[in-house]
Amino acid sequence: MGSRQWVILLLLGLLLTVIALPVSNKKDSSPEVKSSSFFSASSEENTDAERTVLEKKLEDLLSQTEGVGKVRVLLMTGEEKDSSSFYDSGNQAVTGVLIAAEGADNSVVSRNIVEGVMALFQLDAHKIKVMKMK
Repeated sequence: MGSRQWVILLLLGLLLTVIALPVSNKKDSSPEVKSSSFFSASSEENTDAERTVLEKKLEDLLSQTEGVGKVRVLLMTGEEKDSSSFYDSGNQAVTGVLIAAEGADNSVVSRNIVEGVMALFQLDAHKIKVMKMK
């Protein structure tokens, strides 16, 4: 091989190395998930001020639904803004819902809760979890 071919191979190697280097992207494509301070403090320490108005409204609505009983709601929000979603807060949209309800052991009540939240927030069922409250 001549010296010219070595130079070409060397340049191709450098080019492939540069192409293979990771490039930082300032805008992260995954949504940043934010939640209320439920995870940072025990449930006894959570005050009404730390919970969102939307969580309180949903708790009030569900607690007035037949068979649900006492209920606690945790909404997860992220940057997945859906322009067709009625409930959102600024650039945040509801991306997941966790519900603890006294009546969740009844499959009909649990299904009604999931279907209601699906309709309200336009979420898929796998983004909603209903658990039995102790």
